[in-house]
Formats: sequence, structure tokens, C-alpha cells
Amino acid sequence: MIKKFSIIVAISENNGIGKDNRLLFHIPDDLKRFKKLTKEHTVIMGKKTFESLPVKPLPERRNIVITDIPGEIFTGCISAYSIQDVFALADENKENFIIGGGMVYKQFLPYTDKLYITQLHHIFEADTFFPGINYSEWKLMERQDINKSQNIPFDYSFLFYKRIIP
Repeated sequence: MIKKFSIIVAISENNGIGKDNRLLFHIPDDLKRFKKLTKEHTVIMGKKTFESLPVKPLPERRNIVITDIPGEIFTGCISAYSIQDVFALADENKENFIIGGGMVYKQFLPYTDKLYITQLHHIFEADTFFPGINYSEWKLMERQDINKSQNIPFDYSFLFYKRIIP
């Protein structure tokens, strides 16, 4: 059976995804969307992303943490020591969500069938970036545009893509 990988990420106009091991901006509706989509699924992340989580492991999800330190373990999580380990550990019956960071996104983008993107229509100073997406390989399935508000000083969009070219 082919295992299904999806990426979920918030990306700024300059492809930034984080700075100082933190998200670029706190958007409550984005976090609600993240929770709704990933709940009861496997989430796959690098060690730095795991360390940045406010709650470890993410509840109601199967957490896989990728580390290059042999034998390193993370309480309540499954450790993976290579991309091949992740392929072996991924769920065969549900979506497996890649949740960061930058290098993990880059490694898994070629194996991903779906992209759940929160596109921040703003340029942020960042030190971690999402790899370039060849949009000719993807079809936009859903788009929801949200206008700036008193709490969020920029527009953003929830985008859902499916890969059309393997």
C-alpha cells in the first residue's frame, strides 16, 4: 500500500516559515485549522520543530520526530533516524502530515500528494524558508481568503492543493 504524505505549513510572501525556531505570526484560525486537519493522524517533524511546540507531544496525534542522533528519544513520540525510517513508520491508512521544519519539508516535498498552505500576504523577516513549489505540478482545489483585521494586520489565504503530476 502507498503511504500518503501531506504538507501543512504557513508561508509568507518571501517563502519564510519561521524565525528563531518560532512561527512568523500567531493566527488563531490557522491553529484551529491545523488541529482539525491533523487530529487523529500522524504528524512528522524535525527535532527543532518538536522543541518549539508549546505542548509536547501534540495531543490526539501520533507524533514522529526525526533526529540524526542515534538512540535519541522523545517522550510520547516515535523517533525516526532517517527518511527511510519515516517511510516505514508512516500510517498506511491515513494521511501523514509533514509539519516542519524547513529541511523536513524539502526532503518530503517530492513524496507529498497534498499541500495545506496558509499563505500569509505579507513579507516577514525569517531564517527558515519553505522550498520552492513548482505549481504546474499542483491543482488548487480550495481557496479561502481572509481579510486583515484588528488582530491580524495582513490578509491571508487558506489554500489546498493536490498533486496532478507525480
